[in-house]
Amino acid sequence: MKLLNTPFHVYKDAERRGDTAVMERAMGYVGDFAEKAEDYQKKADKGMKEEAKEAREKAKTEQENAIRKRKEEREEQEKRIAESRNEDTDTVSISESGKAALDKKPDSVQTDADNGVSIEETADAVKTEPVIYTKTGEALKPESGTNLSVSV
Repeated sequence: MKLLNTPFHVYKDAERRGDTAVMERAMGYVGDFAEKAEDYQKKADKGMKEEAKEAREKAKTEQENAIRKRKEEREEQEKRIAESRNEDTDTVSISESGKAALDKKPDSVQTDADNGVSIEETADAVKTEPVIYTKTGEALKPESGTNLSVSV
């Protein structure tokens, strides 16, 4: 459309002056430029369609890549969660001698490592009162009747 502006202005100027020869030449140029403009418009439409198609394809591939990346990240995160769950739990296996010892009366049961500590002594050590430490590092015994609640 911009191509048509110049010959059309020449035509209007010649019309104002009354110069018919210039008007006819300008109209010839307008016709030529109109054909060129139409060709350019077709090329532009074709190019815009191709560009839009390429843009859609690019957006589609980017979306597929993003989806694939999210799936991979989710799988990695699930693996990490599963591993962290496995790391947080401890497994205990009891040997045959330990199973036999558990079947006996627990009066003088020894630990599996035969370190001389009986289960009763270990249980007494676990039943001790909780100790609270001050900022200076001194241990304070809690007052009797004080209830402490700890959740993990």
